[in-house]
Amino acid sequence: MEWKRYTSALLGFPIVLIILLIRNKYIVGIAFTIIALLTMHEYINAIKNKCNPVSWLGYLSSISVAVIHILPQEFIHISAILSIPIILLILFLQVIITNMKTNFKDIVYTFFGIGYVIFPIMCIALINGENNGNILIWYAIIAAWGTDIFAYFTGKLIGKHKFSKVSPKKSIEGCIGGTIGAVVLMLIYTYIANKFWGMEVSYYIIALIGIILSIIGQIGDFAASSIKRYVEIKDFSNMIPGHGGMLDRIDSLIFIAPFAYALLMLIF
Repeated sequence: MEWKRYTSALLGFPIVLIILLIRNKYIVGIAFTIIALLTMHEYINAIKNKCNPVSWLGYLSSISVAVIHILPQEFIHISAILSIPIILLILFLQVIITNMKTNFKDIVYTFFGIGYVIFPIMCIALINGENNGNILIWYAIIAAWGTDIFAYFTGKLIGKHKFSKVSPKKSIEGCIGGTIGAVVLMLIYTYIANKFWGMEVSYYIIALIGIILSIIGQIGDFAASSIKRYVEIKDFSNMIPGHGGMLDRIDSLIFIAPFAYALLMLIF
């Protein structure tokens, strides 16, 4: 129902705002870890009818998000580089130890889930941990949620041309409206950041970043829809009334996060 969707959004935004404004790295780390655990749990439940995922490694990877703010800065990039081969090593050890009761398909689905869910959430944590991270992180959030909101209302009002069978309710008009709306919100946020928080951010660069991140976020939305169609579910869970599960809520943000981190680090 529509009222459930709006109520959930209105209640969820202040919670996110409070967590990020606290600026306590341990509280933020715990919050991101909880989000990672919930999201990974939804993903594992979704794919269980297609394979036998290595669940314990998915959950362990989720907990590792909390370590991002604890590790010394010089070890973060080394850990990021080593994490992929270490995860692959553990997964193939699982195949060997179980005498192939865990098979190649199982570890592929598990590896994809860790890459799809955990690494992007780590990128969100990394943005927040940078200098002025409490300001910069909102560019990623606005790009994701701003696109979602404006795409939804534009599609409802004037959406006539369907975009893809992957997500039949989405329209071309909605996708364009979502990007325009997100860019406008990011420019307004930039004005506030420059005027009141001492930032010196180029409006032209932010407009370009906004377009890029909005498009990436919409691809993330379609990606989540394609996964749900493949495993034959409507939502990843019913945890958030009107929105589905945690993964339904952050599907565009997790696609945006790595690109947002890279682009924002280039200009700040």
